[in-house]
Amino acid sequence: MSDRRPQRPPRPQRIALLAFPGVRVFDVSVITEVWDTDRRDRGVPPFELRRTAADPSVPVPLRGGLSLTPDRPLSWLDELTPADLVVVPGIEDPDADLPAPVLDALRRAHTAGVPVAALCAGAFVLARAGLLDGRRAVTHWRLAPALAERHPATRVEPEALFIEDTGVWTSAGTAAGIDLCLHLVRTAHGAETAATIARSMVTAPFRSGTQAQFIEHPTPRADRDADTLAAVRAHALARLDAPHTVGSLAARAGMSPRSFARHFQATTGTTPLRWLIAQRVAAAQKLLERTDHPLPEVARRAGFGSEVTMRQHFAAHLATSPRDYRAAFRHTTGATASTDSEAAPDSAPSDPGTATGSTGSAGSGTAGSSPIAR
Repeated sequence: MSDRRPQRPPRPQRIALLAFPGVRVFDVSVITEVWDTDRRDRGVPPFELRRTAADPSVPVPLRGGLSLTPDRPLSWLDELTPADLVVVPGIEDPDADLPAPVLDALRRAHTAGVPVAALCAGAFVLARAGLLDGRRAVTHWRLAPALAERHPATRVEPEALFIEDTGVWTSAGTAAGIDLCLHLVRTAHGAETAATIARSMVTAPFRSGTQAQFIEHPTPRADRDADTLAAVRAHALARLDAPHTVGSLAARAGMSPRSFARHFQATTGTTPLRWLIAQRVAAAQKLLERTDHPLPEVARRAGFGSEVTMRQHFAAHLATSPRDYRAAFRHTTGATASTDSEAAPDSAPSDPGTATGSTGSAGSGTAGSSPIAR
């Protein structure tokens, strides 16, 4: 596993958007909205987003008669102070010829240790550059078979929203690109910064990479079940410090534990156990960023029951410890001294309507009586 320990850059984070003919307008817009909007008045640190191209004097044509004006050459990635992150938008045609200078720039950036991310069909660009050989990767579910067939050295995982493998990130299609960009902000600047950006974009603040890409609601009964389960999730989020079990949540939904677990996963793409652990990790992140509560109190308010349990889940989900996470992000959002009003339910993440999975190896969550993640 790669070292994903959160680090707060001492200067504005430098992000390079690779621009070349055929990149998708939507993905360019997402990258721009996340990293090129000034939100310093809301506590978000400044970013330096640069649109790099082989020839920055030539506008890059986009679909719909639009164009993108680059502001840096690809050599910007090779400066003494290189980019902190290189992001490749999705491309319209995975079979299109790709500019050799773009592929060379990607290889140099990766060799220099710069994290590289690709949205949607941008995974084909990374594969053509050889960066996905021997690595796990994801793309839009419709394109996953083609990626696996054309690049057999890539370990394609068609179900995930986004994946990281040794410094190389890939995402599924369209909205999953937003999830990946917000996750990359979260790993560099903390959960509160990512949530602030998500609020301004009116999007879900947290969907983990292991959530299913595609969820069907084929009947009115399924829609009714989804409404019932949404109410159960809202109840759990408001009481994260309570000892929830699959059985207790199922009883609230008026279902048996087995039926509840089955409907929960069909509706949300993840299990009750994974969803609840992910929400508790997110709540603990906010408490660590915002308050001075001692670690045992953070664990209690987030619903982990003990500091040891919280530490185990931070290691599995974030590759860091609660103490190191607080040291990295405690002062990034203007955190204030702790007060009795800052209980875990107030700090809990909002439920986006579809549950989030965890990045750990939590079980299926079908057992009915044991408290979850306590």
